[in-house]
Amino acid sequence: MQMNYETSRLVLRILPQTAAGQVLRFYLDNQEIFEQCEPERPKNFYTEEFQRTLLHCEYHLAVKQSAVRFWVFEKNSEQQVIGTVSMQNIRRGPYQSCELGYKFDHRFWGRGYARESIYQAVSVAFDDMKLHRIEALVLPDNLPSQRLLEALGFHKEGIKKQSVLLQGAFRDHEVYALLAG
Repeated sequence: MQMNYETSRLVLRILPQTAAGQVLRFYLDNQEIFEQCEPERPKNFYTEEFQRTLLHCEYHLAVKQSAVRFWVFEKNSEQQVIGTVSMQNIRRGPYQSCELGYKFDHRFWGRGYARESIYQAVSVAFDDMKLHRIEALVLPDNLPSQRLLEALGFHKEGIKKQSVLLQGAFRDHEVYALLAG
């Protein structure tokens, strides 16, 4: 697995801790939207120090292929993070699977960047990392994400009841999966 990948319009990169300011700006610019569908953040999450520590940890997890987070940039504008695509909970042995996560700056929605980035991440997971199965969890009311996953070949498998604590309540998530080959 490489630390950088390119698509026709984008760069996907595992970032060093020196990029903490860029990552913090991405989170601050999208805080209101992201917090509606993600677990509660630690109080110091929105600090450069926290992001620096997180990037340091993510880099080492990527080297071990335990978890991989690519930060997404437009090719001609690599100073602004426009999104992230991650492969979490990578399970080896008989499973060879992971969970896919993604989020994009709301100012870049509707341009096909999420689709292009996820397509590249799927290629990395199957071709470079030799995984067999990718799962994605989606809130039942997130129709754009469901359509995106279906367009990429993911199939809805069912619902995980009360699977994630969001804003003080456990919420159901639909399970989508894509298999290699």
